[in-house]
Amino acid sequence: MSQDFKQPVLLSLEGGNAQPLSVRAKALVFSDPISATLLEYIERIAPSEAPVLIGGETGTGKELVARHIHLLSGRKGPFLAVNCGAISDQLAESELFGHEAGAFTGAVGKREGWFEAANEGTLFLDEIGDLPLPLQVKLLRVLQEKEVVRIGSRKSIPVNVRLVVATNVDLDYAVSAGHFRRDLLYRINIAHVKLPPLRERPGDIMPLAEHFLKTYATKMGHRLPQFSSAAIELLLHYSWPGNIRELENVVHFALLVASGEKIEPSHLKVTGGWNTGNNFQQVPQPVHASQFVQPFAQQSPQMTHNTGSYNSGNNTANANATGANRFGANGFGNPPTNAQGGSDGDDPMTAITKQLRRLFNEQGNGNHFDSLERLIVHEAFAHVRSNQVHASALLGISRNVMRTLLKRHGLLVESGYAKGSDASLTDDEPVLSTLDASLAS
Repeated sequence: MSQDFKQPVLLSLEGGNAQPLSVRAKALVFSDPISATLLEYIERIAPSEAPVLIGGETGTGKELVARHIHLLSGRKGPFLAVNCGAISDQLAESELFGHEAGAFTGAVGKREGWFEAANEGTLFLDEIGDLPLPLQVKLLRVLQEKEVVRIGSRKSIPVNVRLVVATNVDLDYAVSAGHFRRDLLYRINIAHVKLPPLRERPGDIMPLAEHFLKTYATKMGHRLPQFSSAAIELLLHYSWPGNIRELENVVHFALLVASGEKIEPSHLKVTGGWNTGNNFQQVPQPVHASQFVQPFAQQSPQMTHNTGSYNSGNNTANANATGANRFGANGFGNPPTNAQGGSDGDDPMTAITKQLRRLFNEQGNGNHFDSLERLIVHEAFAHVRSNQVHASALLGISRNVMRTLLKRHGLLVESGYAKGSDASLTDDEPVLSTLDASLAS
């Protein structure tokens, strides 16, 4: 296979690196110009002591960026990763700050928490938005005072920890909704890294695909095949709602089913309703490095002229995408006029606005919010063929929020779930779509 393209910077969880928190992106490259600019920004902020907030969709490589920040920081202590969404509310304080013997039932001995264990190193808190509010207060104190107090103790323990946190939700919205403390957001958002989704950095797609292809071919003892021109075209134009994690699974599956020396489009299991096949997803191209440091509420991807190219031997595929701004002044999508569902040349949002005004005028007060929420959830879920990952991305919400809405409106029925209970959402609940299943390792 030809190697005439510039070798990209590659981050990987292979080899001596610690295991990732869960099934997530296992490799990250900085080949695309957008990624290269991001890498330069990361290298500038890494040596400092400032907390870092990494934002981005699930599967974009946030943990890999956190590990790279630690590597470049020069800190002598360990890198420890904690998934806040996987810690129960009852044990969260003990996990983070430790406890003394007899502090609570089952505490047979004293135990240091994650902050103590990460002393002189870096502590990575993933899914920081899932941290309970009472614990957010204590986390804020630790960051300000640089000391922890174990449960059952009155003695403070000084800690020197670089904090890196990550989230795939809009924390500004979470603050407005009362789910996240504003003062804590200010404290952890000193340096902000916005990790773009894979569809916004098409120059990374083929280097990642080649990396996964070589990795799995070596593990399986297969002869290394090549991607055909048509396969490269599909890979570059698919929108990758599951990001790097989905790309890895697609390449792995293609290697399993491909019998020849070429991987064809028929071997690429790209599923779901995200403009696959001939209806290619237009690839947006952010053009300024400032997007990596904007507050969450100010991030609005733009659709601009973009060309991504990749050379593999004699195969060259170019992904060209052109489009107008996807977002209007109100933050909603504005498809071209005369789009399906519009009237008299109205775009969909204008048509919906007119119908809402008609609804309010003709029916007055009523349970309109619940009815509209139910309509949006049902239509979005049907549009993506009952795929939770795609539905949450389509509506711009986290998967946990999407699952809550699906349960509320009767679209997700699970054993052991009691209506109105406060049971936490876990990833071992039934999965309703083929793509969700393909994302599991």
